[in-house]
Amino acid sequence: MKKIGYWMSAVATMALMASCGGNASKKAAADSTATKSVEEEGWVTIFDGQTFNGWRGYNKDTVPGAWTIEDGALKINGSGAGEAGAHNGGDLIYAAEKLGNFELELEYKVDKGSNSGIFYMIQEVPETPTFYSAPEYQVLDNENHPDAKLGVDGNRQSASLYDMIPAKPQNAKPYGEWNTAKIMVYKGTVVHYQNGEPVVEYHLWTPEWKAMLDKSKFSQDKNPQAYELLLNCGGENKEGYIGLQDHGDNVWFRNIRVKKLD
Repeated sequence: MKKIGYWMSAVATMALMASCGGNASKKAAADSTATKSVEEEGWVTIFDGQTFNGWRGYNKDTVPGAWTIEDGALKINGSGAGEAGAHNGGDLIYAAEKLGNFELELEYKVDKGSNSGIFYMIQEVPETPTFYSAPEYQVLDNENHPDAKLGVDGNRQSASLYDMIPAKPQNAKPYGEWNTAKIMVYKGTVVHYQNGEPVVEYHLWTPEWKAMLDKSKFSQDKNPQAYELLLNCGGENKEGYIGLQDHGDNVWFRNIRVKKLD
């Protein structure tokens, strides 16, 4: 893992502590100060924990019925029908805007044996699935889902660049526990973080990116349409949507926010 140096943003950790004998007004003032600090750093919350504002289904006008909001989290309710297999399922995208250079932070939790993913740089292409155009940050129960043992060197385990680069160190928490995820995209450099550690780094639109595609399930021989879309990831403007995958399993996402990078 190369050190990413100045690409890593300095994100302050804030802790609100109530003093003995404190009252509600002091707590409210502290909350207000914390919120202002986050806003000044440029972070924008894109899921409010209560509504689907800004979100809809991929290649759809509405939110698929398999997605619900539970205890402040977006939940994909497992259909048992595999990837987007249910008639009311499908991937979810944040459609308010496309993003190019950005940081994305969120928390996720999987049920036993569950599989999902976080997509970025999505291009909405009719009659094609999300993963044809978008790199995937794998979300997986490593201990109980068979995909963890497929691929090469663990490159289908949690936080990996799916089917291309394994996340190392592999530090995912067991099913039922919340993990933190972060994805940074800056001028073609992409870094995946899991539970506070950088675990994947790669560079889009380079000979190395092409070589990885050539060795993956998205190669020109195996899937020429996906190959062309991923090779030119982000399209002409080098930007796209953020998305969450319906793979037919129970998975939760919360505290989703983004920060645009210059």
